Formats: sequence, C-alpha cells, structure tokens
Amino acid sequence: MQLADYLDKGASLGGDRPCLTTGGQTRSYAEVQRLSWRVAGALRGSGIEPGDRVAVLSGNDPDALTCIFGISRAGAVWCPVNPRNEAAENRQLLELFGCRCLFFQERFAPLVQRIRGELPRLTELVCLDGEVEGAWTFDEWLERRATPQQRVPRAGDDLCMLAGTGGTTGVPKGVRLTATNMLTATATTLMSYPFGESPRYLALAPLTHSAGVLTFPVLALGGEIVIMPNPDLGEFLRLVQRHRITHAFLPPTVIYGLLDHPDLDAADLTSLRCLWYGAAPMSPARLEEALTRIGPVLGQLFGQTEAPNMIATMAPADHFRPDGSIATERLSAAGRPSPLTQVAVLGDGGALLPTGERGEIVVRGPLVMDGYHEAPEATAEVSGHGWHHTGDIGYLDEDGFLHIVDRAKDVVITGGFNVYSAEVERALLAHPAVQDAAVVGLPHEKWGEQLTAVVQPRAGARASEEELRVFVRERLGGVKTPKRIELWPDLPRSKIGKVLKPDIKQRLAEGG
Repeated sequence: MQLADYLDKGASLGGDRPCLTTGGQTRSYAEVQRLSWRVAGALRGSGIEPGDRVAVLSGNDPDALTCIFGISRAGAVWCPVNPRNEAAENRQLLELFGCRCLFFQERFAPLVQRIRGELPRLTELVCLDGEVEGAWTFDEWLERRATPQQRVPRAGDDLCMLAGTGGTTGVPKGVRLTATNMLTATATTLMSYPFGESPRYLALAPLTHSAGVLTFPVLALGGEIVIMPNPDLGEFLRLVQRHRITHAFLPPTVIYGLLDHPDLDAADLTSLRCLWYGAAPMSPARLEEALTRIGPVLGQLFGQTEAPNMIATMAPADHFRPDGSIATERLSAAGRPSPLTQVAVLGDGGALLPTGERGEIVVRGPLVMDGYHEAPEATAEVSGHGWHHTGDIGYLDEDGFLHIVDRAKDVVITGGFNVYSAEVERALLAHPAVQDAAVVGLPHEKWGEQLTAVVQPRAGARASEEELRVFVRERLGGVKTPKRIELWPDLPRSKIGKVLKPDIKQRLAEGG
C-alpha cells in the first residue's frame, strides 16, 4: 500500500464521512480525495516524475496533510521538513534529498527565502495559505499546473518517504522509508492497540513526526483526524470532550504538563481508547499518576526514525495486572517486541544475549529502513551482524518485555563502574518536586567521569541539591548518586522535545 491508499481505504467506507477537521471546519473523505488528486495532477504539470522528492514545510494543517497524499498519488517521495529546524539544517536536508518542489506555509516564508538561493534544484515553490514573492499560491498553482493524473504503479520496496534524523549531534542523515516500512508500522499499530469503529485522532503533536504516521491507521478505518494548528493543553482537553476523541499521541513532557494543568480533573476523557506516549523515556511515577487521573488508556510505542514507532508496543492493558491493579514493576518497560519485527539483545562481538542480560537492542524485519540516503558507510555501520543497531542498551525480561536502560553513548563510567544515566534519571523523576532531569558524565581526575545531574523543578515546587542526592542514594546507592546536582529552570531540547545532553555538557563545562 502507498500512503494515498490509507485515505482511499477510509473513503471506501463512505465518502461523506468526516476526514479532516480543524477550526470547526470539516472536510469529508471525498473532498480530501478530490484535492489530493488535484495536487497529484499539478505536480505532474510541474514536471514532477515518479521518484522525485517533494518537501512539505508546515505546522499542523489539513492542506499540508492532503498534499502528502497528492505526493503519493504522483509517485513522488514525501520529505517532511520540521519547521523547528534551523535554516541551515533544513537547507542541508533539502539539498541531500534533491527536492524539486516545496509546499510551505506563509509564516515560514522568511526561512524559505533564506535557503532557496542555495538550492538550484528546488524550482517549484507553493505557499499553502498566502502570497509570497517568487512562489505560487496554492489555488493558483492547482489551477495553472492542472494536468490529468492517473494512478502511478509503485512497488512495496519503492521509496515513499525521506525523513531527517533528529540531528541532536552532527549533520542529520536521511532515512529511506519504503511503502513496506509504512505498511508494517500501520499494520502493527492496528494489531497492537485498541481501535474499534470510527476512531477519532487528535493531532496536537507535529504531523511531521510520529503524529503524522499515526494518522494512517486511523484513516484506513475511516476515522476522523482533528488537527490542532497550535499546541495548547487547555484546548486539547476541550477538543477531546467536544469531538469525543478516541486516540492521541503526546510525548512525556507534554503529558507532564497535562497532569499539571488545572482543567485536567474536571475534563471528561471517557471517550479515550488510547493515549500514546513515546519519543523519550517517561517517569514511572508520573506514568502511574497518568493511569490514575487520565484513565487506563495510556499506550506506549517505542521506535526510531529508522524503524518507525513500532519496535516495541505496550497496549493500555499491559500496564495492569490481571486483578486490575497497576503493574508498577512494568512501568519502566518499553513494551513487548512488536509482532512483525524481530528484536534481540547483542553483546560484544555480535553474540545474542540471554534473557535478563544487558546489551545493545537490535532489530530486523520489514519495519527497518532501506538505509541512509546516499550514505552507504553509515548504513553499513548500523547494520552489522545482520541486524539494525538501535544504539540503545537494554534487556528482555522473563515476561518478554523490553527494557531500555540507556543510550549506549550515555553510559557514564565513574570509578570503574558503569552507571546508566536513564536509571538515575528515573530515580530523580520519582521525586515529587522534579519535572525533568538529565544525567551526564563530566571528566574528573579521580573518578574518570563525575556523575552529574541537571534537574528542572516542577512549577512552584522546591527541593535542595542535598535533598535530591539523599533521595537517589536511598534508592540506588552511593555509586549511582550524582556527585553534582544543578537546578535549571528548563533543559535544552531538540525540535521534537528530546533533551540535548551535548548542550548540557557544554554548559556545565563552561560553568553552567
């Protein structure tokens, strides 16, 4: 299946069903289909051939999402561009991908103007919602470039998406994702989480990220996508109630904000079937709070751009014991390996490790990318021993749940002991005054590396460095207790909300 096939599958259940809703305006499946065909025809009229790259630079917007299906119908390759990226990073990605056409929103026109002169292959610019010098308006482009478009035959191993990696270190790479990769992710989602009839998905998280891929299973079932152009937790709660939302995705930091929101306890969230969380580790203590206050609807997904979303899945029911009580011992797990993906733990030299032993998490199967774009050496580096190497350290427990201990590069060696920073972070996050935490190792003459923690306190809460140090020591012992703890009002984060440990190390080395 190609990306447009998910839309068409939903439309086959009824063209008049609501498809995309934003700002109180709803488009039916038939309307979205027609517009996507017009986009495909205009792409053909613009000289876009099957296999060409077409970028979308936009916030959450129904026209932008519809253009993705038009790109698919034209046989072209969708290149999502994160609007939170720096201009230089977006220029690098567009150049690497060889994009010939760019759809963008007017508010990103200054960014486009800064980079367009350095991209000679980018000849077709289309502004989705305004007038920008040197670019088509969306309506004018659809009319002037109109050409009849027929379905373009594409195979499962054909490229359908080129996605940039997170880019937290160095120059980002392009991940080659095929139609089979997307089909595997979509099928796994449908197999692993509760859906039922007529799902309604609320897109607060950026559609350029996991939230975009999660729309495909909803559309395949004829569901409705309610799009939030701007992130607002109060509005999120209101829309859940108004539209009887069944599914949504929020990263852990946003769920923390939701738990701290004054309107949460009064909100009617009974329509929710699955509130996905992922993209970063979540505090078990706050997850338990969410299961109690939001409801037994939290569902975890673990993946990465190279194996989108579904390496391991943890359905809402997996958070509970058979007697209905919360399985607190399981809340730090990433879930069970997904049914269409092989997951293993490798030791040094590529040996498979038994249950309970820690090593690098590796995966293989139809979920795994086709490789890094025009980077054979980087592809070979992550593909040793016949597996895709995730860079995460973890283990499988006796019940088959995958536990992520840390990123390989984040292990701190202090006094000859390996300390997994994520374990220390979880201990800090269990303190009621801690909103978020990051643990790093800094060079130290005596210890080799000094275990150092930076803590973001919760709003209105107070905790001293010594209080936090005692709190960790009681849970993990002296070796795993940070020798240095600093309190910062916020932690540096990437465009998708991940904590940037290299930035933290640099600030600490420079004196905070």
